[in-house]
Amino acid sequence: MSDSVSDGFDYTPSSRVLIDKQNPEVFKAQLAVAKAVRNATNEAGMDRRFVELVNVRISQINRCAYCLDIHGGAALAAGETTQRLAVLPAWRESSLFSERERAALGLAESITTLPDADRQDHDYAIARKVLSDTEISAVSWVSVAMNAFNRISIVSRHRVRAHTSA
Repeated sequence: MSDSVSDGFDYTPSSRVLIDKQNPEVFKAQLAVAKAVRNATNEAGMDRRFVELVNVRISQINRCAYCLDIHGGAALAAGETTQRLAVLPAWRESSLFSERERAALGLAESITTLPDADRQDHDYAIARKVLSDTEISAVSWVSVAMNAFNRISIVSRHRVRAHTSA
């Protein structure tokens, strides 16, 4: 909603309850899930660049500016390129992504958007051809956790702060 709606309600970001601050014990549990997911990705042999690529794509789909800022920076720090991040929304039309990355991105998109059963089955079948069971499970958990963090930030309207130059 626009901040200029004149129906008597306050739609400004500052009017939002920061649910992570309001119920810190719940947020701590979510952080524990994130830690367990990171362990699962490590056990699956997935490097940070690969995982952050998936996190960025999920955050793009959900339009979570806060998570895009965090995970875009983390992807770059892990060795991702600005070119690949720039074309990530059109990854299906790009040759810049490996078969393994494409399988993970398709699975993550399917988990995020929950398309019809045929599309889900198609994306899963592609993942099965390329990824191990451990990798499929890890990508699935990354997707579930990232979607949860996106929703926490969107509901709370976490703000992206300008980066300062050193």
